[in-house]
Amino acid sequence: MTVRRIVTVSAGLSTPSSSRLLADRLTAATERALGDEGIRAQVRTVELRELAHDVMNAMVTQVPTGDLPGVLSDVAGADGIIAVTPVFNASYSGLFKSFFDVVEQGALDSVPVLVGATGGSPRHSLVLEHALRPMFTYARALVVPTGVYAASEDWGAGDEGARELNERIERAGRQLARLAAVHERREEDPYDEPVAFADLMSGLGT
Repeated sequence: MTVRRIVTVSAGLSTPSSSRLLADRLTAATERALGDEGIRAQVRTVELRELAHDVMNAMVTQVPTGDLPGVLSDVAGADGIIAVTPVFNASYSGLFKSFFDVVEQGALDSVPVLVGATGGSPRHSLVLEHALRPMFTYARALVVPTGVYAASEDWGAGDEGARELNERIERAGRQLARLAAVHERREEDPYDEPVAFADLMSGLGT
């Protein structure tokens, strides 16, 4: 069976988190859509709050430590990424932005990305278009047409509100699945592997 790697990134800070809840629902929708095409999803879910210290260290030192190198490697090898952030000051959270700032330049090139956000008020829904979409477009990712914003009231909405949110989630999941299904992973570059200093110097005296 064909396998597609999906990495879900949640920047929620609390436990439980509405951002994680939305991320899980988007992931499940994507898995279902891939399954309908006979494709198995291999999913890794990343809680950024657990990596906060490593992300900040990497911002300062440019050297990823702890669990961060493995996460960055999975992001670089993903066929699709689900990225969900809470809204702070009408934009993405600082931790969310810092994490993607330490992702290697070019790692998101042509990678399908589904963006999501959560906030207290529906008026912040435009964060998807004025903040998240431009950020990933700058990284040359393929941002799926449907982003999903969930306000606090959406979680306790009546049947109609719950149905509308679910429809957006399912539509976004289908769109990501279609792009992930045909995503071509980059070939490994042998120069990405670290080379020992002695190997670099060998032959210079001959």
